[in-house]
Amino acid sequence: MRSQHGSLLALAFTLIAASQMPAQSFTCGTATAHASALTSSTLAMDKATGWDLNSVPTIAGGVCSSSKPFYLSIPLAEGNYRVTAVLGGAQASVVTVRSEARRLMVEKLSVAANASVTRSFDVNVRIADFVKPDGTAGRVKLKQREIGNVDWDNKLTLEFNGTNPSLRSLSIEPLTGAKAEPTLYMAGDSTMTDQDTEPWASWGQMLPRFFLPGIAISNHAESGESSGSFLGEQRFAKIISMIKPGDFFIVQFAHNDQKVKDFLPRYSVIMTQFVTEVRAKGATPIIVTSMNRDSFDESGHIKDTFAGYIQAAQEVAKNTNTTLIDLNAMSKTMFEAMGPKQTDHAFMHFAANTFPGQTTAINDNTHFNNYGAYELARCVVQAIRDQKLPLAKYLDPTVADFNPAKPDAFEKFSLPFTPIQKVEDTTKIPQADLK
Repeated sequence: MRSQHGSLLALAFTLIAASQMPAQSFTCGTATAHASALTSSTLAMDKATGWDLNSVPTIAGGVCSSSKPFYLSIPLAEGNYRVTAVLGGAQASVVTVRSEARRLMVEKLSVAANASVTRSFDVNVRIADFVKPDGTAGRVKLKQREIGNVDWDNKLTLEFNGTNPSLRSLSIEPLTGAKAEPTLYMAGDSTMTDQDTEPWASWGQMLPRFFLPGIAISNHAESGESSGSFLGEQRFAKIISMIKPGDFFIVQFAHNDQKVKDFLPRYSVIMTQFVTEVRAKGATPIIVTSMNRDSFDESGHIKDTFAGYIQAAQEVAKNTNTTLIDLNAMSKTMFEAMGPKQTDHAFMHFAANTFPGQTTAINDNTHFNNYGAYELARCVVQAIRDQKLPLAKYLDPTVADFNPAKPDAFEKFSLPFTPIQKVEDTTKIPQADLK
């Protein structure tokens, strides 16, 4: 086990490295005076940029391209970074870019043959270590499945996916000093976390797609978390160690809190604590009520399955004068507009053998697939717009307004699937183990 002194020293070096790290640039095929070459032998290592997760694209004519998804990992210190990618190649392509554990950054960007399109987005890289207010070393208590997860390592992993995904060049610039920008921190459970395995998804990992460069999203939500365990596992302490004036903090809990007997009063206390401590750091808290489950009554209306927790969240927001995004109400409108059968398409309902290793059916009324997660993210984005929150200025203005009473049709929705990297039981909620 590392000593406390060793942990603090390592973290100090990491923070110094982040503040001093220069911009990095890469080109496909041939190095230039200002950019390193990405070749077929450029493979990821602990301290070396390269192709990762057993994927190597074809490199020709200054383009890295493939008929299937490929990954590039870049060792980076904890912090926020501006990524600029020049996409496109010899063939027409439709490119989707994700970062880390399937955070959606670029959605189905069409590029004509022999053309290129430049896209920039801001990403957050994090580690489990931090420094407590008293100067001692702290560390998030990661679940077993989080250890080695790309959300918690010292590198940025980018996924290039879609139809003929093609990359010409890439630059990565640390957002420090004069270029520092706000961070949106997120705290919550499995309905909000960066789900790392298809077909599971959450609204939190879809959210970056709707923001322009100028703010980075740091999603600390995790499967199995309640407000209490988020405190106990030092996840909130990690956020508080980094959050600064001008930052934002979105919190959504209820699903797992209600599993604990007589926890509701404690829930209100903890949610108030979150708000109070975030405000004390000069940041802006936002409370989000938990979305509804796939549970309808005989008349086709959504049932309230939260036993007072939605009302408690609303009361905390009112009593502390905190912005409230009522995702519970918006999801009720949306699911009732879909109807019971169509709502099943938003949740984890899949017949046996739909995915590798899935020998039994999945019938989960709480968790979402890509479609459901995307539609919920659109609800949150619309609430930010409608309420004219300070976050609204960072939203992508090209994204159309969204009416929960008229959701996108399931039949017209698609996102390319991230290849499943692990042999595991697809029917189980990713990252939900408690050890």
